[in-house]
Amino acid sequence: MIATLVSPQPVLNHVLLARAFDALKHDGAEIADTLDLEHHHAVDIGFSGPTLASARAALLEAMADAPVDVFVQATGQRRKKLLIADMDSTMITIECIDELADYVGKKNQVAHITEAAMRGDLDFVAALDARVALLAGLHEDILQQCYETRVRYTAGARQLVQTMAARGCHTVLVSGGFSFFTRRVAAHLGFAVEHANTLDVENDCLTGKVTRPIITAEVKRQTLINEAHSHHIALQDCLAVGDGANDIPMLETAGLGVAFHAKPKTLAAADAGIMHGDLTALLYAQGYVQSDWAQSD
Repeated sequence: MIATLVSPQPVLNHVLLARAFDALKHDGAEIADTLDLEHHHAVDIGFSGPTLASARAALLEAMADAPVDVFVQATGQRRKKLLIADMDSTMITIECIDELADYVGKKNQVAHITEAAMRGDLDFVAALDARVALLAGLHEDILQQCYETRVRYTAGARQLVQTMAARGCHTVLVSGGFSFFTRRVAAHLGFAVEHANTLDVENDCLTGKVTRPIITAEVKRQTLINEAHSHHIALQDCLAVGDGANDIPMLETAGLGVAFHAKPKTLAAADAGIMHGDLTALLYAQGYVQSDWAQSD
């Protein structure tokens, strides 16, 4: 088994590593070896003994007061063959529907619903319908304006997608948001496939409705299964990343499901969480060092 500790700050010194070793040993582990992935920022610790869940819990407790993200995996299937990712607040830093609502003066109202839906407190389809209804009458030109002026890409997103794609990984963007944005985000980042909802438009304006079927949590999970099957990839060889409650089934189905700066319910369901770093943590988690990474622009 292998534990990967990753930090955006240069804190992984001998003192913190000793704390990690002690935590693993106290959990019944035998330390095999260590490998610096990036000095003081990312390190692999090989070990045997406890279960993955037990070792992860021990390391999370040991690192609780440090800006360190923890990944614990079986060594054999570490480098994944399929990447499936959420878009809003994962591959990009915003929630597109909240920004669209700003153009009709309803951002706070819509953002409140979005937050509750992502926590899992509301039915996703009902919450989506309620929010999109508030956009009725918005001219479709605003979608392009929103993309150009408000969409910001998450640090490490392009490096993650393009590094994995360059090594033969199939890459999938799946979103409960809107295809207008996923098409552009997928093209910019280099995703092979994108799936999202479609906003209804009549006379160049949004009708306030979403075309059925909706991309729900179950559809996201099934998209992972279908894409893996069509490319002859085992689910264990898949990496999923997302932030909201509607990502949970997808994260639970993938071999490695990672919650990205996520809501508590999502973090609890995932195999690992990125709470401190950016998306390049997923490259370290697979054993890629910086010289392996695709260059972002």
